[in-house]
Amino acid sequence: NIFTQQPSYFGDLDETLPTVLQVFNNILHKCGLQCEGASAEPQKLEERVNVTPGNMPLQELKDIVLYLCDTCTTLWAFLDVFPLACQTFQKHEFCYRLASFYELAIPELESAIKKRHYEDNSVFPDLWRRISHSRKKMIEAFHILINQVCLQPILE
Repeated sequence: NIFTQQPSYFGDLDETLPTVLQVFNNILHKCGLQCEGASAEPQKLEERVNVTPGNMPLQELKDIVLYLCDTCTTLWAFLDVFPLACQTFQKHEFCYRLASFYELAIPELESAIKKRHYEDNSVFPDLWRRISHSRKKMIEAFHILINQVCLQPILE
C-alpha cells in the first residue's frame, strides 16, 4: 500500500486526525450537544443556542445524518483496508473520543428521527437506514481499533 511506499504519510495521517475529530465535534455543536473530555471547548455565552436534533429544520437534520453517514463509512473503510493506521488513531485517543461522540449524538439523532412528523413518507426510512448504517460503521471501526491496538499485541 501507499504507506509502505511512502512512510512519511504516517506523519500526514497524524496531522490530519485532529481534523477528523473536529468533524465529530462539529456535528455535536450543530446538534446543540456539549463535547466532553479532551474535545471540550469553552462556549461563548452569545453562541449558546437552543437547537437540538428534535427541533432543527428537517433539511439540517438530513444534512447532519448524511454527513455522519459519509464520515463513518469512510472512516471504517480506511481502517478496514489499512489497520496499521490504528496506532496513529490511538495516539489521538480516538476510541475514547468516538465512544463519547456515539454516546452523546446517536441516541439524540435516533430519537429526533423517530419522533419527527414527515410530510414525505420516504424520508423516515431513508434517515433511519442512514443513522443505523452510521451506528454500525462506528461500532465496526471501534472493533478494528480495539482489535489492532489491544488484542493483536497480546496475540503476537
